[in-house]
Amino acid sequence: MELNEAIRNLRIETGMNRKVFAEHFGIPLRTVEDWEANRRTPPEYIPRLLCYQWKYEQITKKSALYKNHQDRNINIIIDPEGNKIVMIHDSIFRNKQNINWSDVEKYLEQYIGELYTIAEDGEKIYIGKDLPDEYAHSDYSAKLKGALAKTKANAVQAIPEMIEISTNGSYSVNTESKHRLDAKYGWYRYDSRFAIAVYDNAGEIERYNVFKARMIIRYDADGKKYLYDVINIKKEPSTPLG
Repeated sequence: MELNEAIRNLRIETGMNRKVFAEHFGIPLRTVEDWEANRRTPPEYIPRLLCYQWKYEQITKKSALYKNHQDRNINIIIDPEGNKIVMIHDSIFRNKQNINWSDVEKYLEQYIGELYTIAEDGEKIYIGKDLPDEYAHSDYSAKLKGALAKTKANAVQAIPEMIEISTNGSYSVNTESKHRLDAKYGWYRYDSRFAIAVYDNAGEIERYNVFKARMIIRYDADGKKYLYDVINIKKEPSTPLG
């Protein structure tokens, strides 16, 4: 019974249904069903082996994402007016005519579970599992075209710093029933700024365009604040940074 329970608990931990679990580990679906229904008992080593494999996969995945996170070419500068700007030196989507938002969503997954602090007011902002999908597939993102779509796509590289330099926080109560739990205590909005490198025909950086954006943060029923989306991205009319 303990062995059957161990299989069932591992599957639940992975978040997979029985069919996906069976395919992932190369086990016949009927066998998985029989194990979980206590019709058959797996060999003693099977739960342990599957657990080792799953933990190894997760460690490998996290290591790859950590490397990706560490490789970001980002820094923060202060403009002549004393305001902070996040500088994004790599345009990772610059050669794409049409943004594949699924790639953007996948990139954002590296931030899930992270916690960042807004320097101005000390608010702690978490990154939840909903951010990648909302950021990449929200109604706002769906309406973006051309250069502005590329701008939001490339801004994913600077999410931690954009949270850090956010200013002018404002609050509003939640009025939407679909957000009665994930934004139970309302919404916060902050201003942030970032600059993205513009390349010439030779592939060299010729200037940086500066943008402002609104950081949308939901106040969850669990008492934590989560980044929900980045919207209202607009190029500043001032002279680009050279």
